[in-house]
Amino acid sequence: MGLLDRVLLNENRTPKVVPRASRGNGRERAESISASIGELKAKVHKKLVETIEISKIDTMDQELLSAQLVAAVNETFEEEGRLLTDADRQRLTEEIKNELLGLGPLEALLSDDEISDILVNGYNQVYVERRGRLYKTDVTFRDNEHLMQTIDRIVSQVGRRVDEASPMVDARLWDGSRFNAIIPPLALDGPAVSIRRFGKDPLTIEDLLNFGALTKQMADFLAAVVRARLNVLICGGTGSGKTTMLNCLSGFIPADERIITIEDAAELCLQQPHVVRLECRPPNLEGKGEVTQRDLLRNTLRMRPDRIIVGEVRGAEVLDMLQAMSTGHDGSIATIHANNPRDSLARLEMMMLFAGVNLPERAMRQQIAAAINIIVHVSRLSDGSRKVLKIAEITGMEGETVMMQDLFEFVRTGVDANGRVMGSFRATGIRSAYSRRLAVAGLELDPNVFASGANADE
Repeated sequence: MGLLDRVLLNENRTPKVVPRASRGNGRERAESISASIGELKAKVHKKLVETIEISKIDTMDQELLSAQLVAAVNETFEEEGRLLTDADRQRLTEEIKNELLGLGPLEALLSDDEISDILVNGYNQVYVERRGRLYKTDVTFRDNEHLMQTIDRIVSQVGRRVDEASPMVDARLWDGSRFNAIIPPLALDGPAVSIRRFGKDPLTIEDLLNFGALTKQMADFLAAVVRARLNVLICGGTGSGKTTMLNCLSGFIPADERIITIEDAAELCLQQPHVVRLECRPPNLEGKGEVTQRDLLRNTLRMRPDRIIVGEVRGAEVLDMLQAMSTGHDGSIATIHANNPRDSLARLEMMMLFAGVNLPERAMRQQIAAAINIIVHVSRLSDGSRKVLKIAEITGMEGETVMMQDLFEFVRTGVDANGRVMGSFRATGIRSAYSRRLAVAGLELDPNVFASGANADE
């Protein structure tokens, strides 16, 4: 009879021996240690709440706050009889500081420059996007209440709120990242958070060339288009790189021009010195005070802009934008959600109806043809890479149809053994209808740029 059997036979004694299988289960031990640390952090956090006025914590001196954190940690360790190394003590203090001031468990992910998206599906599932692909992380929250506390802290700092009466919220983090949260009862499996991050150093057109997103000839053409003050529309799906492309194209705008940007949530990072940034405002708790992109666009026309940049057209503002583009505010740039250049025109027509103006179909298309010159289609491919799939131009109207022709395109030929999309860029052989306008602006391009077969990948 084994030791464990003898212990279990004694009904008056509490078993002291743990089965070998349990002792050897490293996963259970790790979970136990993690739970113990979690309880310790909760006790330290509670003690800080008792000694520090949380409402004033954002304005406190950082050295004083750190000293109080260390004191609270040490006091809790003494009460619990815990012994930790200096490294563990410092790490625990930093984690608690992140709980009070930062994004808690997500703070470490925000410090990783390779991460472009952070996606939280409930307290125990956190995914990140690196180089266009999603990966699950080991980061978790204690429970949904812990996740809700983090969400509340973020939105309260920007004057927003999230609760059952208003279960969806958009906000902007201190580093410019876009934050979105949706909570129960709309989110069935617990609060969901999406953070779209932007690099500390904005990408340039040279970076896109190095990534293979387009070719040198295509980049030269787009640079000439922006400098010659043609109106550009960038289309693509979610996460395809529309905002990144807009940022890169804006780099070709001369530094002596006055630029006004209009965005639903500020994301653009222009490098010119004369930039006025405008951002929409949601309604307050009473449902009043909302400022839409259309309101901002109308006001922008009174601000003497040289260039108007709309982060994304998504509603009634499209009518005012097209009118501005075709009546003296040339050189404007905007983005739109669409799967290809032709679909983007259909979406523009649909959004013009949101303005409440009953325009004939032909009149709407004439407005589009007069305002938009170049359409750049960007996409995220199956391997996570982002490329310019097409550069097209609008040449006018023929009957009831807006005439469009492709100048450059990416031709996919398959997928290699590693899942990488194979293909090459090429010119379609059509010379741009705006070549004369580029030449007049002193930006004449080599005719071979448009030759059929040019720009093939090396």
